[in-house]
Amino acid sequence: MDANDKRVKEIRKVETLINQNLFIICSLVTLVTMFLLSVNFFTRGSFSPTKIGFFYLTVVLIYSMHKEFIRWLGEKKTKRQGEYFVYAWVILTTILYIINFFSNNYFGFSKEGYAVSTLADVAYTTIEVLGVFVITRIMKVFFMVRR
Repeated sequence: MDANDKRVKEIRKVETLINQNLFIICSLVTLVTMFLLSVNFFTRGSFSPTKIGFFYLTVVLIYSMHKEFIRWLGEKKTKRQGEYFVYAWVILTTILYIINFFSNNYFGFSKEGYAVSTLADVAYTTIEVLGVFVITRIMKVFFMVRR
């Protein structure tokens, strides 16, 4: 093993540790975002919109891009933990739509009778997370084909 291979191996090791920390951060921000949106859904928009969407999407994007970077460094043993975010959002969104359906759109309106966008906000966030997932999958396949 030459000096360059040792450097790459060390870089992969450090970046893998960083990515584990990014996963923890992303998990915490995911839970906070889901909690805030769920509270706003069940209180029928009693709180002002969270406006956490851009921040959350940026955190997910950074985690995903860093994970792809590690793959580009040649790490073959990366865990596919990012999929958990996709599954969690799809499940949460589906459950909230079912609840809203069976409540005859009760959670679609505030106590004052105004339409609230909380369910749409959850759906948009889910679609954005799915988009990040698909983009990173395409990048992975593209990189594999180029090899």
